[in-house]
Amino acid sequence: MATMALPSLLSLRSTHCNELRMFSAITHNLFTQSTLETFKRAMNDLQNLYNRSMELQTDAYANVLQLCANIRTLAEGKQIHSHIILSGFGGNDFLGVKLVSLYATCGNLEDARLILNKVLKPTNFAWNSMIRGYVTHGIFNEALEMYHQMQIAGVKPNEFTFPFVLMACGGLGALDQGKEVHDCIRRHGFESNIYVTNALLTMYGKCGSMEDACQVFDKMVLRNVVSWNSMIAGYAQNERASEALQLISQMQLAGLKPDTDTIAGILLASAQSSALRHGKEIHAYIIRNGFQLTVLLENALINMYLKCRCVVSALEVFGSMSQRDVVSWTTMIAGYVQNGHANDAVKLFRQMLLVDMKLDPITITSVLAAIASLAALQQGKEIHGYTIRRGILANVIVGSALIDMYAKCGNVDIAHKVFYQLPEKNVVSWTAMIVGYGMHGLSEDAFTFFSQMQQAGIKPNHITFTGLLSACSHAGLVDKGRQYFDCMTKDYCIKPQIDHYACMIDLLGRTGHLDEALHFLNMMPLEPGPAVWGSILGACRIYRNIKLGKLAAEHLFYLEPKNPGNYVLLSNIYTEGGRWDEAVQVRALMKDRGLKKMPGCSWIEVNKTVHTFLAGDLSHPQSEKKLCNIRELGWPDD
Repeated sequence: MATMALPSLLSLRSTHCNELRMFSAITHNLFTQSTLETFKRAMNDLQNLYNRSMELQTDAYANVLQLCANIRTLAEGKQIHSHIILSGFGGNDFLGVKLVSLYATCGNLEDARLILNKVLKPTNFAWNSMIRGYVTHGIFNEALEMYHQMQIAGVKPNEFTFPFVLMACGGLGALDQGKEVHDCIRRHGFESNIYVTNALLTMYGKCGSMEDACQVFDKMVLRNVVSWNSMIAGYAQNERASEALQLISQMQLAGLKPDTDTIAGILLASAQSSALRHGKEIHAYIIRNGFQLTVLLENALINMYLKCRCVVSALEVFGSMSQRDVVSWTTMIAGYVQNGHANDAVKLFRQMLLVDMKLDPITITSVLAAIASLAALQQGKEIHGYTIRRGILANVIVGSALIDMYAKCGNVDIAHKVFYQLPEKNVVSWTAMIVGYGMHGLSEDAFTFFSQMQQAGIKPNHITFTGLLSACSHAGLVDKGRQYFDCMTKDYCIKPQIDHYACMIDLLGRTGHLDEALHFLNMMPLEPGPAVWGSILGACRIYRNIKLGKLAAEHLFYLEPKNPGNYVLLSNIYTEGGRWDEAVQVRALMKDRGLKKMPGCSWIEVNKTVHTFLAGDLSHPQSEKKLCNIRELGWPDD
């Protein structure tokens, strides 16, 4: 855009009042259109006008500032600001409020706040602009601080204040503060305002309090599509998929037609509950009703199919997209990793680089997870280099993913260096190091790191304690494991999850405390899963406890009937106990169910390519060459 010669306006004199009034009216109508062309027209008109009375000039400046805010043209807005000061209107409160809106909307929150502090009597429009600016840029704590300062200043919040304040509460998961804002809404009489109540529904959903959301929803006299969408999204976010799916039927009975956001919310609910049938029905509904397949909807479809472990369908949607954004690529990469297709995830990431798509931290963490599962250290180092070149290594999410990758690739020393290079460390960073040390049998280092974490004032989470208990299990430290389990429940009030019980049972089983392991299993508030019974079965083989091994195997046959490893373990327990008939029966059962023992697998990274080898498999193109090398070393063919 050409730079305006604004100082030339200073030499002009006012003689055409009708033309000036017309300009004010034109700019008033134009700023709502928010297009670059209308902005240029307004600037050209302003350039050609003479100076006029203060009232008219103030009005015109206000309209032009609003135009700048609407189309996010901060550079031009600053020129208008300079001209306002040169024209002697720098102390005008009305224009000051408009300037606050301009700077806040364009993301220059520091200058916006400086201007706000100079306005003698800022209106709720000025305060709302600041709050909205902070929320739009994800600075939720500052948004709430501005809201409190607004109240201290004696300025009453209005229906435009509360939706953004509630967005800040939802973004922070600050339920108590959200309820305080709700009380304020009641006192000011805005509980019947549909925009405010919709914001309440969203806030309660993001804070995990769907009961409060239901109370607000049930009291609403008027509901629109956004109201229903907010409830559907809330249920989906809180993994209450069945209730989200029920709402779409109730919505249609109420005479409202689902829109794109409704469909996206339902697809999220289907993904959360792995409800593939429901997801496919929604996909068919989209096609039958002629919904435009936006990037948002296509991304939601990809996510749903991947969460339902239907990778082929997800890939079909991804391949048919006419336009993809970073979310499309990242969702597909993360889905490949979650479904055990790490190689495909890395290949897709390389394709993403070829189309010059800008990567975000979530993309990097997803591909690092794939590389970690492949133990492809060289490729991990390449991603590390990329994060340094692009200046995103300082991101704590990316840094934590790098720590995890290096640890899983066997290089704990580099993981340690990355940790200390992070300018900011959170619970994820500390936990990644603790888990890394634990998986490599460096239990004392894991315990030391946990002590340092406590001294740094970082509160551990449930994954931290899973790492500590796993470290205890690898080292056979029963007393230490009991100590950490008690610390988790008593000192940090963390409710034990199935992973914690599995670690404790594994620890007790490995060390021969099978009776205590069984006691631990029986006191679980959750139904034991395959990991727990698998630990028991493995321990029974080590200590030849046939009776308990049979019990564990029976549960595993029910929980995962297609896992041949459980049948093999029970057969080995019987064999080692001299109970040949039972061993033969288990092998026969395995054969009847069409199960085969999974072949051993190993892989190696050569020249940035991960080569996988299965026992007895000659499909690799270099298998014959490798066999010749093995024979040369004197190893027999069988």
